Amino acid sequence: MGEKNQSSATIDDELLLKNFFAEVSEVERDNEVLRILSCFKLNPFEYLNLSFDSSIDDVKKQYRKLSLMVHPDKCKHPQAKEAFGALAKAQQLLLDQNERDYLLSQVNSAKEELRAKRKKQLKKDTASKIKSLVEEGKYDKQYEQSDEFQQELKVKVRELLTEQEWRRRKMQMRISEEEGRLKRDEEEQKEMWKRKREHEEEWEGTREQRVSSWRDFMKGGKKNKKGEIRPPKLKTEDPNKSYVQRPVKRG
Repeated sequence: MGEKNQSSATIDDELLLKNFFAEVSEVERDNEVLRILSCFKLNPFEYLNLSFDSSIDDVKKQYRKLSLMVHPDKCKHPQAKEAFGALAKAQQLLLDQNERDYLLSQVNSAKEELRAKRKKQLKKDTASKIKSLVEEGKYDKQYEQSDEFQQELKVKVRELLTEQEWRRRKMQMRISEEEGRLKRDEEEQKEMWKRKREHEEEWEGTREQRVSSWRDFMKGGKKNKKGEIRPPKLKTEDPNKSYVQRPVKRG
């Protein structure tokens, strides 16, 4: 019985969806394309036009509805394909648990900042402070459900997501710079070893020539060259025993 009711509900949803798109005009499709393309790029909730407390089922239903509305086969807008792709990416992010948890953590941080800001304002407004205390939190809850608060929350979430993205990019930039430096160091090290190896190969290649030159030097090293001056000899008749240099006889 339960399965039958569920199947009936699904058929009703399909019928309602078909009737809805039958009534959608080309202008409405074009406007939806423009709305999607004007969304804040870091917030997939905006692309699907969903509140931050939307469930997974809400995400799937809304994606199906909007994707059919701007599908390139049904919408003649020149950027329909781009809008369709943006919706697909938004759904993918919101169905990813890690991405969803990250986004909701930023939403909670934004709420905390707005609540702290409101507390400061209430301290200055005595009437609002008394009303808040008397109603035991109902006053604050009503305010957070208001359009004013939701708009402030949307703006604050944008600020936080932008800040986090900037930090991520800076970190990525530093990582890229460090990777580039390490790569340059590695290339310089390789070049140094290459030059050293080439030098060693060149040195080894001239080994025979160096050995031969040394042998020639050793063979002819004891012969006096022409014009070479011998060490002075001591003149015994010289009372001061000074050394006198004599020219070598050439012959």
